[in-house]
This record gives sequence, C-alpha cells and structure tokens, in this order.
Amino acid sequence: MEPAFDYNYSIYNDSDDDFAPCDRNKDNIFGAQLSILYYFMFLFSLCGNGLVLVIIHRFEKLTTVTNILLLNLSLSSLIFMSSLPFMGVYMQLSSWIFGKAMCKIVYSVYFLGFSSSILFLTLLTFDRHLAVVYSLGASRVRNQGYAAISCAVVWLISSLACIRPMIVVTTFSHYSSNNTHCDEFPGDLPNINMEHLMKAQFYIQLFLFYIFPLVVIIYCYLRITITVLSSRIVTKFKTVRLIFIIVLLFFLCWTPFNVVLLMSVEGCAQIQRRGYALHITRNIAYIYFCVSPIFYTFVGKKFQNYFRQILVTRFPRLKRHISVSQNSSKNYVSTKTTPNDL
Repeated sequence: MEPAFDYNYSIYNDSDDDFAPCDRNKDNIFGAQLSILYYFMFLFSLCGNGLVLVIIHRFEKLTTVTNILLLNLSLSSLIFMSSLPFMGVYMQLSSWIFGKAMCKIVYSVYFLGFSSSILFLTLLTFDRHLAVVYSLGASRVRNQGYAAISCAVVWLISSLACIRPMIVVTTFSHYSSNNTHCDEFPGDLPNINMEHLMKAQFYIQLFLFYIFPLVVIIYCYLRITITVLSSRIVTKFKTVRLIFIIVLLFFLCWTPFNVVLLMSVEGCAQIQRRGYALHITRNIAYIYFCVSPIFYTFVGKKFQNYFRQILVTRFPRLKRHISVSQNSSKNYVSTKTTPNDL
C-alpha cells in the first residue's frame, strides 16, 4: 500500500550520469489543499461512528455476533480516521512537527485502522453468509465465542501489519530541504533491505487486504443471492441489504486507489500525474469511513428507530413531529438463524 504521506523527495530521474530530483511541489501543494477535507472527515466519522457506538451501548446487547462485529468495525474506523488530523497538518505545513514517536504511532494507527476495517468488513459478510446460507446449522457456530475469537484474530493480523511501519517509518530531513519528513526512511536500515521490504509489503497489502477480501465477499454474496432468490423470503433480502451496500461502497471507494497504485510510471512527468491521481483517489477512499455510519443509522429500520428515540429523549419537543416505534425486538442484526429472524 502507498504510504499515507506523499512528501517523498527522493525520487530521481536519469539524466546522463547525473541525478536530478523530481519536483513534487505542484502535486504536493494540490494534496495539501485537499487535505483540508481530512478535518471534516474526522469530525463526521467521529459523530457517525460515535452514534453507532452509542446506539449499540444503549439499545443493544453484545450477545449477538453481528453487534460484536459492528462494534469492532466502528472502532476500527475511528482508529483509522484518528490519523487524518495529523496527516492534514503534515501535508499543509510540508513538515512533521509532532516528533519521531508520534510519527511512528500515527503511521501505525493508519495501517491498523485500514487493515482491521477491511478484515471486519469481510468477516461481517462471511457471517451473513453463514446466517443465510446455513441458517439451520449456523446457530451452533455463530455464538459469542466464535465472535470473540474471530475479532481477536482480526486484531492480531492487523497488529502484525503495523510492525513494518514501526520499524522503517521515522523522521528525517532531506538535503534539499530543511523540513522534517515523516516517512519510510529513504535508504537501507541496518540488516534491512528496504527495497525487498517495500515489495513484500506492497504484495501483502494487495493480496491480503484487497484481493482476498474481494474474492471472499463476491463468493459469499453470490451464495447469499442464490439462497435468497430460491427461498423468495423478502425478509432475508432486507437483512443482507444493508451490509451489501456497505461492502459495495467500500470497494467503489477503494478500487480506484488500488488501480492507481498498480500503475507503472516512468519519468518525472508520469510520477507527478500519478501523484495527482493518488491524492484524488485517496480522498475518495477515505470518504468510505465517513459515510458508512450513515448506512448503519439511516438505512436499517432498527437503527432509524433508535436514532429517533435518542432525538426525542434529548429534544422532547420533537415528539410531535417524530414517530418512534416502541417495539424494535425484531432486529435485522439478530444472530438467530431461523428464517423468521433473518
């Protein structure tokens, strides 16, 4: 995966026997202008994911598999988005002002949030696959122990993805600038071949956190679609619709970014154009973490009702204008695996 920060001034082009630095000022200025959106994304995500956490805490019990997974997904999104304010300041100042320790922490938080989010999304889809396709036998598997172990594995894998940035990301100053950069060290560290490590990390990110989830999600939803169409039970379709929309949104947002990463570039002009494309597609990708809570709270009927209850409780005068259902026991996120519950 491309580093979170693009202030890489160590890209060179061959010019006879000399090396001339590729001027990245224009696309970095463009990225700095776009990074103003990071603050709004962070605030919007904080409110949206915070609302999901409040609803789960107040109205739900962490005894259902889906609630546990939704809780962890919201937490992972918040972890990811917490890195954006630091990134915004860095890109606008063109210099890292938070110190070496925070450089490593913010970079690691970025990878932890991204990795865990995509894995929890995949896990949610697989869980829906079990609940719908194997509705009768899944109840023996889909329990609190299954959810706890699954979440622990996701956090473990995501934590392992943070080891590399903790090692190779540091603060340094480039000879052509007095600014402090927070990025992967532009050279070999003791006993570490940076070129091989970067290639390994790229393929791990590509296959483990993009291609593998994509294959699993496509397979699961094909099976879910076949089951729903064959059973003709409308309630089942409503059950999986919300998570399907969130999954579709994720890949619509993240696919352009991954396509740009896979593009090969030669020469400074192509590097600059790729820089512009990365800034644009990266912001599109980050939008996912902002808008997904909207689907949790406004697409699902149960969450809509819970949200209205919160509004009426906080603002009693709205009771005349907002209708609240007192019966929300038939939850679309229920872990019961009978056809009526799904």
